Amino acid sequence: MKSIFKRLTATAMFALCATAAFAQGTELNQRKPVIANRDLVIQIAELTGNALFFPVDIDGTRMEVLAVRTPDGVIRTAFNTCQVCYASGRGYFVQTGTVLVCQNCGNRYRMNQIERQAGGCNPVPIFPANKTVTDETVTISQNYLRQARVIFANWGRE
Repeated sequence: MKSIFKRLTATAMFALCATAAFAQGTELNQRKPVIANRDLVIQIAELTGNALFFPVDIDGTRMEVLAVRTPDGVIRTAFNTCQVCYASGRGYFVQTGTVLVCQNCGNRYRMNQIERQAGGCNPVPIFPANKTVTDETVTISQNYLRQARVIFANWGRE
């Protein structure tokens, strides 16, 4: 009887831990509604230290923009695809703890590295010249999103 109780307790603890881990992962990679063939408008008040991923569909091409507020208060945006790995279809990022991890090459990026430079193996930045930032919103135009479709041609994030 004691053995069965121990197994049941261990199973219950595992289930509890697995549920907590799943809930945390879901919270860290929160999704917003799909934006289709229009400007993407991100509410700054929603941004925290956890990356938010915004699905976008432009002329039938599935894309994703990520946005985060870094600890120093800077709003950073990028396309959720790796500048080197995008053609693989697995060159997208998932937040693990406080870093973004490329699902193709495994490289890890701190949030304050986003939108720093073009080139290299990091999220494709959306620089200030390519977005409009006000006190309340970040807007990325449909025209700019349309220009980025090519880097999402093989994109495989489900």
